[in-house]
Amino acid sequence: MDVYEAVDSRRAVRAFSEEPVSREILERVLAAATRAPSSGNLQPWHVYAVTGEPLAELKRRATARALAGDPGDEREYPMYPAELASPYMDRFSAAAAQRYEALGIERDDPDRPMKIAALNTQAFGAPVVLFCYLDPAMGPGQWGDAGMYLQTVMLLLRAEGLHSCPQVMWTMYRETVGQIVGADDGHVLFCGVAVGFEKEGVPRLRTGRADLTETVSFIGG
Repeated sequence: MDVYEAVDSRRAVRAFSEEPVSREILERVLAAATRAPSSGNLQPWHVYAVTGEPLAELKRRATARALAGDPGDEREYPMYPAELASPYMDRFSAAAAQRYEALGIERDDPDRPMKIAALNTQAFGAPVVLFCYLDPAMGPGQWGDAGMYLQTVMLLLRAEGLHSCPQVMWTMYRETVGQIVGADDGHVLFCGVAVGFEKEGVPRLRTGRADLTETVSFIGG
């Protein structure tokens, strides 16, 4: 797949089929992704690729917490800044409205948070979830490296005909995730990434993007 095509077709898919993803494909993607940029070549990430019964058990435990109205574990880092001004809040609100509509959840539904959490804890039906951890000694630069690494992973997944959905939501249930994957004590869960083949016959959400003039300034010739 052409790189431009991979970038253009990558989106957060929230409906996966039951078709399994072979370990061979996962190993090929994750091995190739090690070439992602890494300042000082620290390669600060550690990924747990969870499938099969361990993933099913994780989904059961996390979904039970979500349906019980569990507010989640103490946050190790904020998902978003405490206050979002324009244009960031405008973009956030517009994307959220699109997501709720695609998921069939009314914005004024009093059970909306619980329903959204339960969909997330099922990883939208994905047969694979990648959990990315960082050593707490790492700083903003290494968190940026982890983001570039995961973007590389998601683009390589597109080259394999797969889709993905990054899920910071899993940090709300980090203790449950840690119990399943056996993560090193003290390491910080950055996010999960749901992986699989897209389910056919469901609405496809593609959020808009800001005009180039809003986010890029060309200086010089």
